[in-house]
Amino acid sequence: MSSNGSDNEFEKGNAEHSGVYPCQCSALRKGGYVVIKGRPCKVFEMSTSKTGKHGHAKVTFAGYDIFTGKRLDDSCPSTHNVEVPEVKRTEFSLIGINDGYASLLLESGETRDDLKLPEGEMGQKIQADYDDGKELIVAVQTAMGMEAIIDYKEAKD
Repeated sequence: MSSNGSDNEFEKGNAEHSGVYPCQCSALRKGGYVVIKGRPCKVFEMSTSKTGKHGHAKVTFAGYDIFTGKRLDDSCPSTHNVEVPEVKRTEFSLIGINDGYASLLLESGETRDDLKLPEGEMGQKIQADYDDGKELIVAVQTAMGMEAIIDYKEAKD
């Protein structure tokens, strides 16, 4: 045991910005990811203004929040760094639905029951297909400590 008595204590980073890395603004591309106003977004529009009399070229970009679909805009000098979220997509077998929560089968054989079905049409389609006895695979997207079911498909035999 260490002298301060804290063998198993680790400093936690800022969870809101965990899973991000810096990238020069000028290196952003359409279809890539960027953090706008603290939210992970997929870039769909970009423009660069010319270098002005007093400064750097400016990059203006717009993206859709990858979890809510909401449009967000931002801009910064091309030489400045922006945060890029690490976005991960994982597929799981759907083995049950209970009170609007998906029961997913993990690779380890364990189950996970803490992800809500998506709201709206997709969630209704997943519920209906599951109720019809179809075997479904759901895609879970993870970024910046947030997770959501973003897609699904019928399992192939």
